[in-house]
Amino acid sequence: MYRTHHCGELRASHINQKVTLSGWVQKFRDKGFVAWVDLRDRYGITQLVFDADRTDKELMKSARNLGREFVVQVSGTVIERASKNPNIDTGDIEILVESLTLLNSAKVPPFTIEDDTDGGEELRMKYRYLDIRRNPVKNNLIFRHKVAQEVRNYLSSIEFIEVETPYLIKSTPEGARDFVVPSRMNEGQFYALPQSPQTFKQLLMVGGMDKYFQIVKCFRDEDLRADRQPEFTQIDCEMTFVEQEDILNTFEGLTKHLIKEINGVELSEFPRMTFDEAMKRYGNDKPDIRFGMEFGELNDVAQHKDFKVFNTADLVVGIAIPGGNSYSRKEIDKLIDWVKRPQIGALGMVYVRCNEDGTYKSSVDKFYDQNDLANWAEKTGANSGDLICVLSGQTSKVRAQLSALRMELAERLGLRNPKEFAPLWVTDFPLLEWDEDTQRYHAMHHPFTAPKPEDIKLLDTDPGAVKANAYDLVLNGNEIGGGSIRIHDKETQALMFNHLGFTEEEAKAQFGFLMNAFEYGAPPHGGIAFGLDRLVAILGGQETIRDFIAFPKNNSGRDVMIDAPAPIANDQLDELGLKTK
Repeated sequence: MYRTHHCGELRASHINQKVTLSGWVQKFRDKGFVAWVDLRDRYGITQLVFDADRTDKELMKSARNLGREFVVQVSGTVIERASKNPNIDTGDIEILVESLTLLNSAKVPPFTIEDDTDGGEELRMKYRYLDIRRNPVKNNLIFRHKVAQEVRNYLSSIEFIEVETPYLIKSTPEGARDFVVPSRMNEGQFYALPQSPQTFKQLLMVGGMDKYFQIVKCFRDEDLRADRQPEFTQIDCEMTFVEQEDILNTFEGLTKHLIKEINGVELSEFPRMTFDEAMKRYGNDKPDIRFGMEFGELNDVAQHKDFKVFNTADLVVGIAIPGGNSYSRKEIDKLIDWVKRPQIGALGMVYVRCNEDGTYKSSVDKFYDQNDLANWAEKTGANSGDLICVLSGQTSKVRAQLSALRMELAERLGLRNPKEFAPLWVTDFPLLEWDEDTQRYHAMHHPFTAPKPEDIKLLDTDPGAVKANAYDLVLNGNEIGGGSIRIHDKETQALMFNHLGFTEEEAKAQFGFLMNAFEYGAPPHGGIAFGLDRLVAILGGQETIRDFIAFPKNNSGRDVMIDAPAPIANDQLDELGLKTK
């Protein structure tokens, strides 16, 4: 056998035992009369010792020929380590090597296989199989496994059934761009890779499965960010005979279970907030509620003077930075420059210093007196020693700008503690949102989301005012899950397609299979999908998902390790019925 124990297993209780280990050479240290090798595998590191007094010359010579990342097998005796290492689990022992077998040599790796490596991100992604040997990446993948197992265990314990759905499906025009796959047997026709198993899980509910889940790969051909990949993993779930409250209670339970089992943190009931309230208080629909700095809307106390910038704005809104009055003028000017960057897009920023003596000093003292500024402080919840930052403009834009500033300041002030968990349900989303480019409404979630029953009558007169029976689960300022109660009757679904601009023929061509299924006794149903990559990253104290994915793509959507995407041969293109250049 290659090994009797792994490299993180041996302890003082194993002293005097004969053992066999296999692994990679982490380090080699030679003092002439004695040499040490750190042998590493997935489980840890064990120190090997080659002693001139106790090791024959040929074995000593073989040891000195070892290089970093050589794969070896050794046999020997566990002995007490003279100089113990409390930083590793095997630090009380070492192996006096009696035989050494070289299983494979190795080139010098392009970066050090250590926790603090000298390899840049692009280099490490090119040699990802080496990067996985490092503890940070290895431990992240093990952590992801534990989260996925807890998900499966919890959902299985409450009678959910895991069902696989197809990866080769039909392209649909709603949502992000599809990845398409040409069909060789049906020339000129294409499959699409699923952005989610949405229609299939609804069909499973029509099929009477009652409670379904799947940890499933999904695909979206969209612009990438740190928390996005072209292929990602969802915890996809659906239930029958449920209302919104049933869904929220079930998956609040799952989230509590994960945070308790994985992080040892017990959470109480999750607060809830409507979409409109979230936008008004925090400027976005996934607010981080671990800290304050809530928005204070200032229209009624800022648009009564001759300051044209505010008077012509749809919204004047501010936040109070705790202790911000200590900022120098230079630091405040840097904040102003920050919000004026193209990524944020503000035209400027007004500020107010809240002095310890109860007075105020602002950048617009020419227009506003102490009483006005005191009203601003009251609206933003500012105290003595704080700094009020005020932006103005078109409502949706200025909210997004101030939200970005709020998050940036929270990072600078250390208010986003990764070990603290602040979940939040956001409910009552708009059903539809207007798209200026296409000049029509699009589904804010997807076309199968049910409107609030009391709002259906507004679809013909005021579609933008219709609320969806939809909900998002937010954790630490990140959307980790989203779902809705679904439409389950053909008439309402046809009405929804009509308001999304589908003709009857287009709706039948795209979704006729679902409409037909609704004619055979579709039950009321609803569900939710969690982003597993993002959830794992947050539970692991991070927000970038890449290091929790075994083989991620870079920011251009490329796999630099296997060099994909890549051209394919002309004969393959011809076989698929695709024109060659």
